Amino acid sequence: MKKSACIKLASIISILFVCVVFILPTQAQAAVLKRGSTGDKVSQMQQKLKNWGYYTGEVDGIFGSKTESAVRYFQRKNGLVEDGIVGPATAKKLGMSLSDGSSSGNASNSGDVYLLAKAVYGEARGEPYEGQVAVAAVILNRVKHPSFPNTIAGVVYQSGAFDVVSDGQINLSPDSNALRAARDAMAGWDPTNGCIYYYNPRTATNQWIKSRPVMRVIGNHVFCT
Repeated sequence: MKKSACIKLASIISILFVCVVFILPTQAQAAVLKRGSTGDKVSQMQQKLKNWGYYTGEVDGIFGSKTESAVRYFQRKNGLVEDGIVGPATAKKLGMSLSDGSSSGNASNSGDVYLLAKAVYGEARGEPYEGQVAVAAVILNRVKHPSFPNTIAGVVYQSGAFDVVSDGQINLSPDSNALRAARDAMAGWDPTNGCIYYYNPRTATNQWIKSRPVMRVIGNHVFCT
């Protein structure tokens, strides 16, 4: 009995050791944004700092030295610990949550899908389903194009690129169609055959975009190269 009890006690101690040494630090790291972090949450934070005049770099979803400097500046001006790390206190002051796990050491695929779906929902809800997939495909085509940022977050939050960012609709929760459209586009469906631009001819005022070669018209959107 004593030997069995000792074995059980040793097993419990081993499990606790693993939790303390490996699991808890990982969870703690996932609860902050710091240099090297990427993804949707980093882009949201960059956009807020840019809107408020703390950040002058690109909204690309990559937490680099410029982003760290902007975070430090924000912390200094708001009476926070100036460590360049966005933890719970800094996130609260920024008006954002870190709890959904869409940012960590690397951008997760699920985070990319959700951000893409938010862009689709804001830009194309009410459009035919194929048109929603087409909008998602344009964003993904830009990621692969040398003239645009090379991440989904970078493309979506690029200054002046999408009205949904400037008018705040990017913060709406996407519906099931938008999520499905994002997944279909990421799985390879491109109804536009490689287009990197689209516009609504009834509302577009930019003459340059209207001069682009038209590839397809789907619903209310014209897709062009």
